Amino acid sequence: MSSPLTTDSPAAAKTSGPGTSAPRLRAPRRHSPGKPRRSVLLTVLTSLVVLYTVVPLIWLAINATKTQAGLADSNGLWFSDDFALWDNIRDTFTYDDGVFSRWLLNTLLYVVLGAGGATLLAVLGGYALAKFDFPGKRGIFAVVIGAVAVPGTALAVPTFLMFSKMGLTDTPWAVIIPSLVSPFGLYLMWVFAAEAIPTELLEAARIDGAGEARTFFTVALPLLAPGIVTVLLFTTVATWNNYFLPLIMLKDSDWYPLTLGLSVWNSQAETIGGDVIFNLVITGSLLTIMPLIAAFLLLQKYWQSGLAAGSVKE
Repeated sequence: MSSPLTTDSPAAAKTSGPGTSAPRLRAPRRHSPGKPRRSVLLTVLTSLVVLYTVVPLIWLAINATKTQAGLADSNGLWFSDDFALWDNIRDTFTYDDGVFSRWLLNTLLYVVLGAGGATLLAVLGGYALAKFDFPGKRGIFAVVIGAVAVPGTALAVPTFLMFSKMGLTDTPWAVIIPSLVSPFGLYLMWVFAAEAIPTELLEAARIDGAGEARTFFTVALPLLAPGIVTVLLFTTVATWNNYFLPLIMLKDSDWYPLTLGLSVWNSQAETIGGDVIFNLVITGSLLTIMPLIAAFLLLQKYWQSGLAAGSVKE
């Protein structure tokens, strides 16, 4: 018994009469490797993320050009009649005997010692964990992963109690020492060092007579540069934006960072007889984020290459 003919077979095309049109088969869409696929949903979501990110910056830049009266009399997303950006910048640095400059120097101190030290410890620890075998390595890995999952605010109160017993509260060390610990930075350098540094290259350096210190500084450290910049950016942003830890550790306003100092200026409007200086708060906020934007723009290529390292396996 012969099998039935399907519409796709050549025999079916021959038996179809002149008045009968053969069914057309839709050709499968072929994706060209040179042209990426367009997704309307992805475009809409990306546009929403861009608006969510850019609109506050635009609002901040526009309102930093207004006086205190202009903030109340004009639209938040458009300029007022008076352009007072330079006056606001001058008043921000001179208000209250120039305490803003003190807060800026404090923040730079916390970033240089805290974020710089955290990056250094992450580089040394990540390299050692990636390229050396020793007892307890799996336990350290579990501790690091667990520390990454714990939010910093959950450790703020125990850290305050411990530092209070040691007599370090209300000192800059109460902010610097906790900033030295970066579990995420350690884990990131661990993963990066494992992929970026070939073990054969280290063995060749040791065969040539180089010690461990010379091997690290001359062979491993240049290969770790993208990862170092990436960790440095993350720790710098975390230390620069740190608010809760200085809030509970510091009472002396002379040791405040920018985040805590601007919060104090902003809360003056809620007190009886306090100065309402929202224009200075906005201008100070704009000045606060400018160094971070400059750092990301200058180190962008190292940051991108650091994130992409190890994503392609040869």
